[in-house]
Formats: sequence, C-alpha cells, structure tokens
Amino acid sequence: MFPLEVFVTYTLACLLLVISPGPDNLLAVGRGLSQGRLAATVLGLSSGAGILFHVIAATFGLTLLIQTSEIAFYVVKIIGAAYLIWLGVKVLRSKNLFSLEPAKKQPLKTIFSTGFLSAALNPKPGMFVLAFVPQFVDPSLGSVTGQMIGYGVWFALLTAIGFSLMGVFSFQLSDWLRNRPKLVSGLNVGAGVTFVSSGLAVAFMKQR
Repeated sequence: MFPLEVFVTYTLACLLLVISPGPDNLLAVGRGLSQGRLAATVLGLSSGAGILFHVIAATFGLTLLIQTSEIAFYVVKIIGAAYLIWLGVKVLRSKNLFSLEPAKKQPLKTIFSTGFLSAALNPKPGMFVLAFVPQFVDPSLGSVTGQMIGYGVWFALLTAIGFSLMGVFSFQLSDWLRNRPKLVSGLNVGAGVTFVSSGLAVAFMKQR
C-alpha cells in the first residue's frame, strides 16, 4: 500500500515543510528557550495533533466542506485568522515568546492547547493536506482512506518530532543568546510579525 520509493519521496517533501519557518515551529523554539525541553516537546506534540486533526478532517470530508461551502469557509477562516493575529499581538506586546529570563512556567496543558489551536484553527494546513497527500495515493494499491490516514499520520508524526527537536535544540542556544539581548528582542518582534502576517494571509485567503 505504501511503495518504498513513493514513501521516501513523500517523507522528504514533509521534512521540507516541517523545517520551513512558520508560526508553529516558532512557538516550539520559543517554548524551548523559555521553559526548556519538556515544554518544547509538548508544543511539538500538540502541533502534530493539530496536523492530525486536519488529516482526519480532510479524509472524512470536513476540509472538502470548507472548500465547497462559502459559509463554512469564512467561519473557519475568520476564527483562524483572529487567533493567529491575537497570538502575534500578544507576542509583540509582551516580547516574551523568546525569553531567557526566569519566568512563571505555563502549565503543560496550556502549552499543548496553544500549539494545537494554532495548527487546528488555521485552515491553510487543511487545504494543504487535501491538495498534497492525495498526490501520493494510488487507488490500485488498496483503500484510499487507509492510504490518506497512513500518509497523514506520518506527516503529523514528522511534524511533532521535527518541532520538538527544534525546541529542544534551541534550549542549547540559550547561553549564547543570553549575551545578545538585542537579537532576542529582534526574534520576538519577528515572531510577532510572523503570527500577525500569517493571520492576515489567512484572512485574505480566497475559496478555491
């Protein structure tokens, strides 16, 4: 059902997507710097869970509904855009996403819910899953649903592992960054702008 050469190509494509800069992996890096390895790992797992939500939704038709129903599309789009912009404004105001100073640790469930909602409320991953994963599905090899779930779960797993590793390794840079406060401030501004711009991009998405 999953030919090796197709699976390898798919895995490489997924890895390129995972390492591409975006709001979700910035969250993982921020948690790694400010709260350590465990928080970064939890954030990575939550992002993977958000991708898995889109995989299940795409497989069983919710994403297709969003593509075909104007009302559903705009409801999801507005909620996702508002959440990303809210995160961006929060980061710009507090400038503590990338923080090296001792700070009050957030509960792991709060970290998980933030990462999950950031991924799940953004319609872009859902549209991407619906457009990307089926390219690797071959009906002649068995159940289309099974292949969609299999490839999608692998993408979600790679996302969780990749984001977790980014956050964990960012923790190793904390001592180096501690002597560069201007760089840390710039990273916070850049992260806030990335969240806001991602939210605006979602807000101006057009239904296809």
